[in-house]
Amino acid sequence: MTKNFRFEKDSMGQIKVPAEALWGAQTQRSIINFSIGVELIPIELIYSLTIIKKAAAIANFKLGLINDEKKDLIIEACTEILEGKHDSQFPLKIWQTGSGTQTNMNINEVISNISALKTNSELGSHHPIHPNDDVNKSQSTNDTFPAAIQISVVTQIIKKLVPSIKELTKVLDRKSNEWKDLIKIGRTHFQDAVPISLGQEVSAWSKQLKDAEDALIISLDELCFLPLGGTAVGTGINCPKDFSEESIKSISEYTELFFYKSKNHFSLMASHDRLAQVMGQIKILASALFKISNDIKILSSGPRSGIYELIIPQNEPGSSIMPGKVNPTQCESLSMVCTQVMGFEYAVSIANASGTLQMNEYKPLIGFNILTSIKLLNNAISNFRLKLVEGIQANPKTIKTNLENSLMLVTALVPKIGYEKAAEIANLAFNESINLKEATIKLGYLTANDFEDAINTNKMI
Repeated sequence: MTKNFRFEKDSMGQIKVPAEALWGAQTQRSIINFSIGVELIPIELIYSLTIIKKAAAIANFKLGLINDEKKDLIIEACTEILEGKHDSQFPLKIWQTGSGTQTNMNINEVISNISALKTNSELGSHHPIHPNDDVNKSQSTNDTFPAAIQISVVTQIIKKLVPSIKELTKVLDRKSNEWKDLIKIGRTHFQDAVPISLGQEVSAWSKQLKDAEDALIISLDELCFLPLGGTAVGTGINCPKDFSEESIKSISEYTELFFYKSKNHFSLMASHDRLAQVMGQIKILASALFKISNDIKILSSGPRSGIYELIIPQNEPGSSIMPGKVNPTQCESLSMVCTQVMGFEYAVSIANASGTLQMNEYKPLIGFNILTSIKLLNNAISNFRLKLVEGIQANPKTIKTNLENSLMLVTALVPKIGYEKAAEIANLAFNESINLKEATIKLGYLTANDFEDAINTNKMI
């Protein structure tokens, strides 16, 4: 029988590795020692680490530390990984070493073994590319892993999340313009207030999201400074002069984003305040989306016994027992995602505060929570836009009825008759179930014509 495993070795000795696996001994030890949950290191983080390995090979070659053959083999292996050809070779869980060392070595080992296959060498031979001496040259997990988190977070926000937000605000702006003249009753404290146009109400949602987007983009500035070259504790031991600049130049070219050398490696390796700040802005975005989804849920309540000023798309049956029921499921889905993101932010805050001395040992959790939040929000925002917001319709009939029935229109009379008389009118109308005009005439405070002139909702908005 053909053996389904091979032996690989590291500094701790030999260990069995699946025969066809491209990972090596340190990855296998992590699989065995950290069999916890199902949450894998995000593939976006794997790709960012791979970008670093590719950039490091170019820098090491330029600095005369590896030869042309090794540089080319590492680049070829990295290119295949970045093309998604080896995604299954990164099986490690989030719940591993807090520095991310085993994931860093997972990538180093895979690159080494891809190179072995390309040169007809034996898997696990570390020939012609050694995972530590060649792939990891001039680096430490302690500087590459946080740098990879920063690269992946900036990339995913700029290229995925921000475009999703912009698409949603574009639709909201269109709806706001369509409904700019549709006057309805405003509500504060969940009670009737003075009039507002439906367009104005929707414009608030759009501005909330635009503000959240702007704040999120601004918070990315500090993440563009990478701690590459700090190696183990920030001093740069075993890292040659100019390595940081050369490798970061290649990273910027590949990602088409601007990255720079950190002003202080010690800070970015010992703590992740800047990542926590970005996560805080992601939470604010989630809070805005939560509020908007709740507003839509309230305004679409009904159809007979609620507000029902908005009509939402009927995507699926809402009940297994009540025929014809339609629920605001997209609002609920988005709210659940936002709730999860808020929880992730709390965990990131604790993780950021819990680092010790020269290294924060919560890097995998921080990276996972931020990247998962970005992915969840990106998907949820797109779904919310396509399945709900695009198809929302106004309900002019109900809007008109609610507006005309509101007692708070009496506010427009205050400049003419004063607050106390206006309150008396409102109370009489409520107690006797008559409208404001009837109550005003009955009390003799204004003529019918004067009342009509004062209660002009177009002027009130």
